[in-house]
Amino acid sequence: MMRLLAAAVLALSCTGIAHAAIDAYTFRDDAERARYSQLTRELRCPKCQNQDIADSNAPIAADLRKEIYRMLGEGQSNQQIIDFMVDRYGEFVRYKPELNAHTWLLWFGPAGLLLGGVLLIGVIVVRRRSPRAEEADVLSDEERQRLAHLLDKNHE
Repeated sequence: MMRLLAAAVLALSCTGIAHAAIDAYTFRDDAERARYSQLTRELRCPKCQNQDIADSNAPIAADLRKEIYRMLGEGQSNQQIIDFMVDRYGEFVRYKPELNAHTWLLWFGPAGLLLGGVLLIGVIVVRRRSPRAEEADVLSDEERQRLAHLLDKNHE
C-alpha cells in the first residue's frame, strides 16, 4: 500500500514536467542555431509580457519559435524576421524597441521623470533655505524700544 501511495505522489509531482515545452529543431549549422537563439531571446512573448519567447511555455511563444525556425529555413535575415514580428504584434514584441516617434517617451521618459524629480527637490531645498521677504524679522519701532529696555534690564 505504501509503495502504491509513493508511486501516486511521484506521478502527481512529475505532471508539471510533462507539460514543459521542448522544441527539437535541427539546424544546418551552428551559425543558424545561434541566430535562432538570439532571435528568440530578443523577442517578447505577447502573452507572458515579461518573458522572451525562448523561455516562455505559452502556446503563442511556441508558435512564434516555430515561425522563426520556418523563416530561418527560408533564408530570411534577422531584420526581416523582426520586422515581420513587429508588423504582426507591434513594437511591444521587442525587448529593445527602435527609437522612433512612437517610442521616444519609452526611451526618454524615465530620464525625464528623474530629471524633473531632481529639479523639484532642488527647488524645494532652495526655497526652504532662503528666507522670504514677508517672513523676515522686521521689528517695529515700539518692539525695538521694548527689546532694548529688556536687554538693558538684564545687564543691570
